[in-house]
Amino acid sequence: MITTRPGHERGRASHGWLHSFHSFSFADYLDPKHMQFGPLRVINEDRIAAGTGFGKHGHRDMEIVSYVLDGALAHEDSMGNRASIVPGEVQRMSAGTGVLHSEFNHNPSGETHFLQIWILPDQGGIAPGYEQKMFTAEEKRGRLRLVLSPDGVEGSVRIQQQARMYAGLFDGDESATLPLAADRLGYVHLARGAAKVNGHVLRAGDALKFEGEPNVDIEAGDGAEVLVFDLPRG
Repeated sequence: MITTRPGHERGRASHGWLHSFHSFSFADYLDPKHMQFGPLRVINEDRIAAGTGFGKHGHRDMEIVSYVLDGALAHEDSMGNRASIVPGEVQRMSAGTGVLHSEFNHNPSGETHFLQIWILPDQGGIAPGYEQKMFTAEEKRGRLRLVLSPDGVEGSVRIQQQARMYAGLFDGDESATLPLAADRLGYVHLARGAAKVNGHVLRAGDALKFEGEPNVDIEAGDGAEVLVFDLPRG
């Protein structure tokens, strides 16, 4: 079964300095039909205005992934990490027993456009952790590059959950297929552009949920940047 999640149906928030779309219930957006999908709890598409950002705030027992599309995201946390996340990089922060962090757009004239992704960990109370890696456009061109996994295989960022995230760039005749095991869920989020996924035409912000399907098939991309999640049930 494949279920569509049109981007225009997502929750919205506008705070002047921040404009955000919520794929799942978040903050003031409550939708019982879209609380989470397997352990995938949050996909927020955020745009942070120049010279603004999220002040220091806390999290615990959550795997928090940042995927920057445009601009740069400055990160600081109570573990002592200070970094700038730019397009192509994947950052994972394991909140574990508790961590404070801030995220900021230091550009005085341009916005930062990024996806904030939360995945529930497979166990609570772990020590906080941090990892950040670059995945070049060449690695993702016309294929699904593994960027997040429970075991860090193929140079992917390690996550505390039996989940995998792939990223791909598609144009024209480029295509890719990802097999899904019978006991797994699939979730496709189109970050930008347009593409056909299992016969469904998706545009930026659209998503598909897969249950009991053998494959995710991506084709006919037009400037498409695609994230695919291979998730456990429950």
